[in-house]
Amino acid sequence: MRSQIYRSVSKSAKALLSVSEGRAVAAAATTLRGKVPSLGSVHLRGDSRNAFGGWVSGALALPAAVYMLQEQEVHAAELERTFIAIKPDGVQRGLIAEIVSRFERKGFKLVAIKLVVPSKEFAQKHYHDLKERPFFNGLCDFLSSGPVLAMVWEGEGVIKYGRKLIGATDPQKSEPGTIRGDLAVVVGRNIIHGSDGPETAKDEISLWFKPDELVDYASNAEKWVYGVN
Repeated sequence: MRSQIYRSVSKSAKALLSVSEGRAVAAAATTLRGKVPSLGSVHLRGDSRNAFGGWVSGALALPAAVYMLQEQEVHAAELERTFIAIKPDGVQRGLIAEIVSRFERKGFKLVAIKLVVPSKEFAQKHYHDLKERPFFNGLCDFLSSGPVLAMVWEGEGVIKYGRKLIGATDPQKSEPGTIRGDLAVVVGRNIIHGSDGPETAKDEISLWFKPDELVDYASNAEKWVYGVN
């Protein structure tokens, strides 16, 4: 995943910066040893002040660069993925663009997508945790009744907020502004599914997608969404 790439790159970069910082400080110490008693007693003028100021700013910039890389590494580690599916009713009603745009406008990143017609056996695997419920058979019949748009979205807090964006299971209990609150009327036709937790997301993603169907890429919008400098 991209977080692993970030960690690898930042680790290498920090090692290089650490070496550079150490050399700069060591070189400065060697040059100044015996010549400058203390910074408090140094009085610099003209070019000397500029040269010394450049060295100080360079030395300070290195730790700052390391700090920025550490911040980026933490941010990358916080990104998570969730499984989102537009059910047959949402596909048939032509709501794909509307639903996808809501996740995009929020700032989440699409990393996998495909249109499939799942078999009833596959639907039973998807709803395996509900197999003891009386409505289990009807759920599986419906999910396998037509095309489903399966997706994986990535972002900070995407699992929890994705559920908020979708709304309550019962559309009539969903807040206006949510997908179900705006676009659905009854529970049996609530148009969309979203993972309800990290473990569920992991299981559902692996059920619907092969590893090579998930795309790792950097989005140009991320610096504007997360503010990573």
